[in-house]
Amino acid sequence: MSLAFLSLLSFAGPARGQESVEPTAPSEDPVPGPAESASPQASPTASQFPPAFPGQTNAPAVTSQTRYQVTQVASGFDYPWAVAFLPDRRMLVTEKHTGNLFIVTPEGVKSPPIAGLPPVDGRDQGGLLDVEVSPDFATSRLIFWTYYEPRAAGNGLAVGRGKLKEGPQPRIEALRIIFRMKPTLDSTMHAGGRLVFHPDGTLFVTLGERSILPGRVQARKLNSHFGKTVRINPDGTVPADNPFVNRSDARPEIYSLGHRNVLAAALDSQNRLWEVEMGPLGGDELNLIGAGKDYGWPTIGYGREYSGAPIHQSAQGPGMEQPVYFWDPVIAPSGMTIYSGNLFPEWKGNFFIGGLAGHALVRLVMKNDRVQGEERMHPAGNARIRDVVQGPEGALYLLTDEPTNGRLLKITPR
Repeated sequence: MSLAFLSLLSFAGPARGQESVEPTAPSEDPVPGPAESASPQASPTASQFPPAFPGQTNAPAVTSQTRYQVTQVASGFDYPWAVAFLPDRRMLVTEKHTGNLFIVTPEGVKSPPIAGLPPVDGRDQGGLLDVEVSPDFATSRLIFWTYYEPRAAGNGLAVGRGKLKEGPQPRIEALRIIFRMKPTLDSTMHAGGRLVFHPDGTLFVTLGERSILPGRVQARKLNSHFGKTVRINPDGTVPADNPFVNRSDARPEIYSLGHRNVLAAALDSQNRLWEVEMGPLGGDELNLIGAGKDYGWPTIGYGREYSGAPIHQSAQGPGMEQPVYFWDPVIAPSGMTIYSGNLFPEWKGNFFIGGLAGHALVRLVMKNDRVQGEERMHPAGNARIRDVVQGPEGALYLLTDEPTNGRLLKITPR
């Protein structure tokens, strides 16, 4: 498929499972073995603008000294999207297009699909996306998930919650939809969808700008959820200290704005929110999110359209934040975790990001909120990595983005 075909100016919907904004470039590196890493600077660059500061892109390549092994926990998933841990170390796994949600034991035994979830619009990038377990699950039994909600005039991202009732046929009870992206738009792309609970009890939801031009132009407008990070309470109400809560021209859930399509998000050891967003050609970004801050899309940025056409007149602008780091060429980010476990002392504080382009697990070595080094790991072989989470014992768990035989993998020290 040509990159020109993928331009927003001449968009036609991709085939099932092939996401037009996550291209696999023909110039990708060959896939190295599990202990090897590929250079982050191996492909042609696309950005027309220089970085704003040294080290903002193409950090030095590093290689882990820690030896690790990869074991398969479970397989047979149809384009799995997210994994989350229950308190007893069993896992919840979503399937994007089917809208199925499973309970998976540490030994890899899968439950029947959990009943009682609402229907999803499963076209293209749509479907059932992230899942998170409530911090008070032991008493509330609540889980939360994001999905493309079918609507009369199109669709939009929604956040559902419900009580997990277990048994031979697990099901969701007391279903509530606690957030709906507004306005509704008929697009199968760029709805975001990651969930992150904060220790203060609030819930972050990452949102995209729907890709097509009518959505893109709303990414910096406060009367739209498109291209935003929102912050809500677990019952869907709005926290009183949200940055725009007292503005009549703004949607009160908005926490940050000017994003393209945020598919990765995690808290660091200081409980600050980091996100990685899917950029255009040569413009994936790592951002440290602050309340009320504007990250500039589509006014500023470092990438181009997939056709090669320019998008921005500049990569910098007044009142708009710079990314901590950007990728050129892109990694097509998916899930993200910031490692805090003890199994891999070398990795403590490192960022791990799934890379759909390059089929890599991207490791960032951080210091003082700057990227010091980057490693491309290939623990899933030639499969695209859709999600990465840290397990309760400190292992890393991955989901591969594959039809019918998507895998749940576990990384432990060798």
